[in-house]
Amino acid sequence: MNGLPVADLILFVAGAFAAAFVTGLAGFAIAIIAAAFWLHFLPPTQATALIVAYGLIVQGVSVWKLRRAIVWRRLAPFLIGGAIGVPLGILLLRWASPASLRMSVGAILVLFSLYNLLRPQLGSAARAGRVADGAVGIVNGALGGATGLAGIAAVIWCSLRGWPPAEQRATFQPAGVAVFAMTALWLGGANMIDADTLWLFLIGLPAIGLGTWAGLQLFGKLDDAAFRRVVLVLLLLSGLSLLVLGR
Repeated sequence: MNGLPVADLILFVAGAFAAAFVTGLAGFAIAIIAAAFWLHFLPPTQATALIVAYGLIVQGVSVWKLRRAIVWRRLAPFLIGGAIGVPLGILLLRWASPASLRMSVGAILVLFSLYNLLRPQLGSAARAGRVADGAVGIVNGALGGATGLAGIAAVIWCSLRGWPPAEQRATFQPAGVAVFAMTALWLGGANMIDADTLWLFLIGLPAIGLGTWAGLQLFGKLDDAAFRRVVLVLLLLSGLSLLVLGR
């Protein structure tokens, strides 16, 4: 299957567990944790498909719990923008070189980690309107389609908009799940999901379930802030390694 060495298969399962565990414990996006592991040995197309599939499962559960808090009027521009951005991302995934995509994800990991570690004051976008929200939705969709990293742009933007945390989560999480779903449909329609990817999905599924369960069991029992800092530093190092080794 895919010719993956045993060591890489072990890393794949470990990455699936870690991504689900961190998401359950600290609320980190499953996509960015998984990418930090898998892009070191999986082709970007395969990594994106797996991130999207698992993201739909893990984040979909969270969105279902948030369904009564969703304000559809606020969410709509992100959904429309995502629908425009996803096919653009799929085009990048299909035609860009694997090295370029790995380096791009490495840059995103570095920027995401530094942003969350340093928390710079970027000003307020409280008066931005729906057009700006839609533009962020396009970026969100393009990132999701090309790399599986749906939601990063929306997370930062919702924070800049100054909405309360609960309202932010009820916006960027459904937007991310919608991008996951649209990306899955585009990947399937473009015949970019092969049998090897399906086998890897099945192999990693128990680790996703176990990691989510373990993370939820420890939720609130560890120093959440310290744990997040450790994870962010590890993401930063992984991103730097992708930038150096992805060439």
